[in-house]
Amino acid sequence: MKVVIAEKPSVARDLARVMGAKEVKDGYIAGNGYAFTYAFGHLVQLCTPQAYGYHNWAVSNLPIIPERFALEVKKVKRDGKQSDDMGALKQLNTIKALLQEAEEIIVATDAGREGELIFRNIYYYLNSNVPFKRLWISSQTDKAIKEGFANLKEGVEYDSLYMSARSRSESDWLIGINATQALTLAAGNKGLLSLGRVQTPTLAMICSRYLENKDFKPTAFYKIQAGFEKDGINFKATSAKIDQKDAAEETIAKLQVGMDAQVKQVEAKETKEQPPLLFDLTSLQQDANKKFGYSADQTLGIAQTLYEKKVITYPRTGSRYIGEDVFEKIEELFQHLADTAPESIAVISKNLIGAKLNKRSVDDKKVTDHHALLVTDEKPGPMPMDQQNIYNMIAKRMVESFSEVCLKDITTVTIDAAGVELIAKGTVIRQYGWRLSADQVEQPDEDTKNDDQDNENAQLPKLTQEEMLQVQTLELAERFTKAKPIHTEASLLKAMETSGKEIEDEEMRQAMKDCGLGTPATRAATIETLFQRDYIKRDKKKLIPTEKGLSVYMLVKDRSIAKVTLTGKWEQKLEEMRANKVSYDVFMKHIKDYTAKITKELLLLRVAIAQEELKPLQKGKIKCPKCGPGQIMLYDKVAQCDHYARGCDFKIWRTLNGVFLDEKEMKNLLEKGKTSVLNNVRGLDGKTVSAPLLFENFKVNVG
Repeated sequence: MKVVIAEKPSVARDLARVMGAKEVKDGYIAGNGYAFTYAFGHLVQLCTPQAYGYHNWAVSNLPIIPERFALEVKKVKRDGKQSDDMGALKQLNTIKALLQEAEEIIVATDAGREGELIFRNIYYYLNSNVPFKRLWISSQTDKAIKEGFANLKEGVEYDSLYMSARSRSESDWLIGINATQALTLAAGNKGLLSLGRVQTPTLAMICSRYLENKDFKPTAFYKIQAGFEKDGINFKATSAKIDQKDAAEETIAKLQVGMDAQVKQVEAKETKEQPPLLFDLTSLQQDANKKFGYSADQTLGIAQTLYEKKVITYPRTGSRYIGEDVFEKIEELFQHLADTAPESIAVISKNLIGAKLNKRSVDDKKVTDHHALLVTDEKPGPMPMDQQNIYNMIAKRMVESFSEVCLKDITTVTIDAAGVELIAKGTVIRQYGWRLSADQVEQPDEDTKNDDQDNENAQLPKLTQEEMLQVQTLELAERFTKAKPIHTEASLLKAMETSGKEIEDEEMRQAMKDCGLGTPATRAATIETLFQRDYIKRDKKKLIPTEKGLSVYMLVKDRSIAKVTLTGKWEQKLEEMRANKVSYDVFMKHIKDYTAKITKELLLLRVAIAQEELKPLQKGKIKCPKCGPGQIMLYDKVAQCDHYARGCDFKIWRTLNGVFLDEKEMKNLLEKGKTSVLNNVRGLDGKTVSAPLLFENFKVNVG
């Protein structure tokens, strides 16, 4: 019997149907020489620290670095305690019983890093030695499934993928467990403060952009705009940026409506605008967020559903390219779209059949584990609106990507008005090409438009060098510099993809992907984790850090755990491990060394946090009675010398003998040695009286 292990029940049922297995059993489906069973995602996980004997959170335990990582059944919380997930345990026992009778295992978990880890953790936890092969498919259509079973891969071919997945899992455990415990212990009574290898630098990007935006002080600048007209066409020309208002007013004073201006230069330039690359998961999530406001997690969930409905290819892909073999069948998909897609997509799809297709998205060398997102030849049928939206986005991107380039004539006109140089620009689209179907997703966002668009014109008349024009209108336009916008999920995903480097060119971004934060499959989960930790919240499309998120960021922003580039380099090493270029031992030694280093760094924050907590409350100065040069700083509960770090340990409670001392009375006590007469002062006998407090020989007595 061959045992097929899928990642979830619905996939197992589908595989069983295609391969002719019909006997439904408890936890599997049998027939035709197969048993199709399944996990529920991760049935087996890395053991918690308790399994290694660390039952309490204590500084003396840290760093926790197991000599060898162990596996255990997935845990759930019951009554505040961790216990085995009974559903997972039952299914694991079903798999164990099947493997005892198996001659071969067919691994049918999702064809990617996490899918490989899900199977291998089960396999090694059960101490199985049954040989296994890999089902590696990019779509769930019946045809793809049959072809996949006919061309199973040797399991050993995916050993490097597993080692990469294992390293990712263990490094996340080491850094997450130790950094979280270290910071939480250092911070005292602030509650659980979770840190993570990918989570923390992602939070840092959100917080730093938010603070940069909020602290931004707009600076005014000025531009002179002049209106012209020729052949019934009105257009505008704009000066360069002028920083000072008086200089701008002085310049515009040289001009007046009705005066002549001379065309000095007319430069026409033909530009070819290539179509966008096909979608990978991250770019799909970005555009879905811009167009529909869907979160990254929502888009992933919708795409996964469409995949399981067989109407799109594998969604957790990091590639925006297809290979030549897939390209050979692309016309069949255009015929399918011509017959089934909405009219706007169907018409263009029909026009592409038999036409010379743009091959910008075709490159065998740039296809990773899975090719870019495509629709399949399965008829979609009725769908909920969100699924229809994502399906249409993928279909529309397909027709755009294989369409002709967009040809534009960009004309730049330089005009001289009384020595003031004005520039007018206009774009004429000569061939729409792929832009025939493009919508606003590809256009610049309102908050990212640049100042050069002041001189853009929808249409320019035919102009020649040396000809004279008359100034029709004049305006001194005041503009303000803009802060970088607060992150949305779309902009955050782009930043995660390139480790925060602002790269507009999509092919350059592709090249940076191996250095990004997380993977296309995990970025949505990372963002959702930040919501679950109450580190960020949504304000429409904007991602805003909470008070808790900002406080964590302020604590760790200068630490290496918050550095985007460090985590990006780790992701690069994980990809190199998948390609057999880096060993597990070398990578994990680096991670273990780093874990010890960051744990020590965070534990040293205890003193810094204590001082950070003590925010001075007074307006005036109080001289330290012990060291002289120091000044007493008033905090909620104590008064302390600000030379504490230099050796002066003077500290005194602000509530003395039952009376809280305000700034005035604390100054009287420490500088004059005596407060005013205070009410309800508690004496040694416990009775309250009205009396001053005295400060003598660094002791406080009732006067």
